[in-house]
Amino acid sequence: MLTTKEVRVSSRDYSYNILKEKIMGLELEPGTKISEKEIADELNVSRTPVREAFLKLAQEELLDIIPQYGTIVSRINLEHVEEGRFIREMVEKEIVVLASENFPESFRFRLEGNIRMQELCMEQNNFQKIFELDEEFHQLLFAACRKERTWNMLQLLNSHFKRLRLLRLSSDTNWETIITQHKLLYKLILNKEGKKASEIMEKHLQLAVLEQHVLKEKYPHYFIG
Repeated sequence: MLTTKEVRVSSRDYSYNILKEKIMGLELEPGTKISEKEIADELNVSRTPVREAFLKLAQEELLDIIPQYGTIVSRINLEHVEEGRFIREMVEKEIVVLASENFPESFRFRLEGNIRMQELCMEQNNFQKIFELDEEFHQLLFAACRKERTWNMLQLLNSHFKRLRLLRLSSDTNWETIITQHKLLYKLILNKEGKKASEIMEKHLQLAVLEQHVLKEKYPHYFIG
């Protein structure tokens, strides 16, 4: 039987995971005002774990807790987007070089399956699943290089960048470029062409920010400034 503390922690994690999924998936749109009571009622939990989940999400810059006003889903900050893209570019360019030097056989099947699933989701116009598979593709590269802690660290700086990427995917059905670059990255890694893979990774991570001004014009209420 769970203790009171275990129940609270479990409820906090549940609340946190549900809220984060809705924020990252843009189901809770940037700028949306939310309250502890409404979320607690919706999730059928007490307000204490919801409050703790709010604080954790605020630390990740996904919620803004404003005194005397309330809590809102943070708007996308393009300076934070650029910072997230920058750090990922710097690290992932080196990750593909490492992967090119020694790519474990056990990860080949997983990457090939990931790419095939991306193609199937493109045929079904499932941009949400493509985004998830895109994230998994990059995570697998880190895992293959035994750098999973580095990947987890990067996630703390990438909330704004990831939301912009998902917004772009939902607004643009030309996903073939992304999948083609994934295929090319995989091929270059297997061929041990680390330098070329690094160049492609740089171009790949710049895709999401190329049209940010268009997205800001289309969804001005999603952005800061």
